[in-house]
Amino acid sequence: MTQFTVLVTDDDQDIRDGIEIYLKNEGYRVLKAADGLEALQLIEENEVHVIVLDIMMPKMDGISATFKIREQKNIPIIMLSAKAEDSDKIHGLSVGADDYVTKPFHPMELVARVKSQLRRYTKLGNYQGRQQVIEIDGLILNKEAKDLSVEGESVKLTPIEFKITDLLMTNAGRVFSINEIYERVWNEPAYNAENIVAVHIRKIREKIETDPKNPRYLKVVWGVGYKIDK
Repeated sequence: MTQFTVLVTDDDQDIRDGIEIYLKNEGYRVLKAADGLEALQLIEENEVHVIVLDIMMPKMDGISATFKIREQKNIPIIMLSAKAEDSDKIHGLSVGADDYVTKPFHPMELVARVKSQLRRYTKLGNYQGRQQVIEIDGLILNKEAKDLSVEGESVKLTPIEFKITDLLMTNAGRVFSINEIYERVWNEPAYNAENIVAVHIRKIREKIETDPKNPRYLKVVWGVGYKIDK
């Protein structure tokens, strides 16, 4: 039986800890983040089924985090905010949130909303589980084992090289700009990222391509970025 995971993101530790107690009592696994950037990192590293997300936070607020999450994932998001005006609720929902809870709230109300979103997510076809093994024309990536093989031969990648390959294979066919790759892999704003990313791309090609100058897998789209075709 799957143990569903809820990510609780709030800059108030007491709120995070209080929500965690109630969710764990209901059998959920709980991850906690103090800001949007930390939440994005946890989402990349874990299979998350529901996100509880405060709006007002340092480093990255809930609205900005929701935009980032919605670029790739359809995980239910329940927003928290001390603001009760209808305009704030509408704004939160319009950027991609699925529900909205106004502070202060009773923890059991939030638990009920988590259950409701989870039912909708798992029963209406949106949830397919995290794909642990991806195969593209002889290139096989195992997320759980952190392993990559080419035509049956294991390839040793550094952690950064594996993250880049994972990003491109998980989103096969999509072109990622250098800045996008840097921000998603290094989890920080891109600054003078071109040389850094290019060096890692070259090293990956040397390890997975028979002819790195004429790549079969990791391709450049000139003026745009990099991709691995489906």
